[in-house]
Amino acid sequence: MSSKAKAIYTFQSENKDEISIRENEELVIFAEASVDGWLEGENSRGERGLFPASYVEIIRPRSNSNLTDSSISPAGSLGNDSSFFPSTPNTSFHMQQGYYDDDDDDWDDWDDSSTVVEDNDHRRGSGANGHVPQSPNYTNPNVHYRAKPHMERQDSISSSRKGSMVGRNLNRFSSFVRSGVEAFVLGDVPMMAKIAESYTIEIGPKGPEWKESPQPFSCSIEDPTKQTKFKGIKTYISYRVTPSHTGQPVYRRYKHFDWLYNRLLHKFTVISVPHLPEKQATGRFEEDFIEKRKRRLVLWMNHMTSHPVLSQYEGFEHFLMCGDDKQWKLGKRRAEKDEMVGAHFMLTFQIPSEHQDLQDVEERVDSFKSFAKKMDDSVIQLTHVASEMVRKHLGEFRKEFQRMGNAFASLSQAFMLDPPHSSEALNNAISHTGRTYENIGEMFADQPKYDLFQMLDKLSLYQGLLANFPDIIHLQKGAFAKVKESQRMSDEGRMAQDEADGIRKRCRTVGFALQAEMSHFHRRREVDFKDMMQAYLNEQIAFYQRVVQQLERTLRMYDSL
Repeated sequence: MSSKAKAIYTFQSENKDEISIRENEELVIFAEASVDGWLEGENSRGERGLFPASYVEIIRPRSNSNLTDSSISPAGSLGNDSSFFPSTPNTSFHMQQGYYDDDDDDWDDWDDSSTVVEDNDHRRGSGANGHVPQSPNYTNPNVHYRAKPHMERQDSISSSRKGSMVGRNLNRFSSFVRSGVEAFVLGDVPMMAKIAESYTIEIGPKGPEWKESPQPFSCSIEDPTKQTKFKGIKTYISYRVTPSHTGQPVYRRYKHFDWLYNRLLHKFTVISVPHLPEKQATGRFEEDFIEKRKRRLVLWMNHMTSHPVLSQYEGFEHFLMCGDDKQWKLGKRRAEKDEMVGAHFMLTFQIPSEHQDLQDVEERVDSFKSFAKKMDDSVIQLTHVASEMVRKHLGEFRKEFQRMGNAFASLSQAFMLDPPHSSEALNNAISHTGRTYENIGEMFADQPKYDLFQMLDKLSLYQGLLANFPDIIHLQKGAFAKVKESQRMSDEGRMAQDEADGIRKRCRTVGFALQAEMSHFHRRREVDFKDMMQAYLNEQIAFYQRVVQQLERTLRMYDSL
């Protein structure tokens, strides 16, 4: 039986069995049960095929009249059986979607089905960087909720305070609201009794920047190996992951990366978390696909280890170091119960004491927004051109050189038809020329894996990073708007000045964090694109030198005629 759904992410098809879907596009799902994390359905353009279950939300009517008339739940979920999805008050459907990745979706080897907390409102979609909204006031009677520790409001102002309040956004599904930044800026985030983690922002030569990690490290991803379980019924790819600071390898599947990725989205509100390589419904055990995924996982890991904040995340350390199944489950649950997520994550920032004029910050953010849009357009253009070049290397260039080689071979055969006047040395030289051009055609077909593939991998990483920034910038814009509104209300005598000052102070925190992330992006961009261009040009030079060597050897065959 078909049902309606909405796409929450854009997905670009790469195989004939898949279809592309756009964010917010209405879809028809032919069957709600996912197969290996994929659904079959039809997009708004009438195309039918497969797409990832975790990229869509199924829209279905609700029977509970006390709630809304309809609700949205993640595709592939099993009704209201909350015990099937181990989750916490801060666990979004992004964590749940890991159950539907493309590496089987059997989780009994690293988790169990004990009932913990579930927040249904988190199933409604994602905001900035994939972040989820704050918990609603109602509870699910079918789920056991653990007690929360006593907390005080961030600004110590009770909910019954007198005077006017800055208005909340009417659109409760905007990224500004869903990420929790609105609640933070307005002072509605409860203060924690103890904040165990802290991330420092410093003033650098070009503005705010994240304080560097005290113990920088790198991490290798190697040896993708096909594994089986349940006597060959289940098949998956395992990667050897080795952090440099321990030297001890652990073995991870794609679904483990997917779990970590969704914890990162859930926690880090104002940070551009790099996208994982996309899933694929068919051909995921083919050698080319496995190699491509490994290359892109390496780039993803390099970005993670280079980020001063992401690299210090406890859940990331657990992912890199834990090799014991029992300890893995405990650490996994601890990460899923992390309360310093979304709005609470904003409380972990230690910002500089230097004054920044909010107007200057706004102008700086606007400048970065224009830059990011232009860079995104340029990256997309270069991706298109490089992809077209790959197609030509594998097809047109190869065929043209083969045709040229065949033509030379035909000429040589023609010269042999009249033996008294044929020159064996000339015929051999022309025949060898034909083989040389055929070899060059094969060299063109083989070359993309040495240069263009690496370029496309790096461009794909940056497409994902750039795609996060519009929503992150929207958080800052929303904070600016609240500052202006609160100051206007203070000037009109409808709000105490100290309350308006509190909103301004918390807006400074958001601004410092965004500027630090902008600064980190620029530093990584300069390093990554320098490396990318040098590697591409070096490979191009080496390639054409090999072509020249082939032609020079062939040319010398004519010298002795």
